[in-house]
Amino acid sequence: MDKENRMKSSFVSTFRATALAAAALVLAGCAASTQFNAQWRNPEAGDRLPVKHVLVIGITRDTTARRVYEDAMVAQLAARGVKAQPSYRTLPDDGPAAQDAIKKAVADAGADAVLISRTVSVSNEVYVSPGMVMGPPAGFGWGGFYGYYHGMWSSAYAIPPSVYTVQNVVVDTRLFDAKDFMVLWSGSSTTTPTSTMQSTIAGFVTTLVNELTNSKAI
Repeated sequence: MDKENRMKSSFVSTFRATALAAAALVLAGCAASTQFNAQWRNPEAGDRLPVKHVLVIGITRDTTARRVYEDAMVAQLAARGVKAQPSYRTLPDDGPAAQDAIKKAVADAGADAVLISRTVSVSNEVYVSPGMVMGPPAGFGWGGFYGYYHGMWSSAYAIPPSVYTVQNVVVDTRLFDAKDFMVLWSGSSTTTPTSTMQSTIAGFVTTLVNELTNSKAI
């Protein structure tokens, strides 16, 4: 292999590795995130905020997801000095609980607030990444220009287009006062799931607790 071909081969290998690494970073960046679309803190909350003792309720048809969410939220609230309890210990998994059952669960927990998160919608977005063509490295001046031009025809390296789907989960979260169930804080968020339920929920809970803290709701 002559010097020019070795340079081209080295360039193509380096470019291929760089392109794959860049693609991995882009996909990793898109893989997991939670963004709050809007949030509201009740101006009439007064001294009801910040809350100190919370009953956490997750509303989803997936009972495992509910338990993972409630346990993760309890743990992160505890780390912020807020006492919390999961509702799955007292409220059923097979459907919505009756009003009296919820009131009893709140009273038995001794909570001053109830935090409820529920999935509002799940959507899929399809993205297309265009292909890319790159020739060998060019020098300066006319020779470099012509070498680049000629290389595009003779020894270009092509990356085919790629198609990938991103799922978005919209969650509505509300913090209620335990006495009269006044809404103290509410927020709407969009989460792009990771490959595992645990990591997706952990990321969502972290962002949610940060928002509650910044709003001085906890």
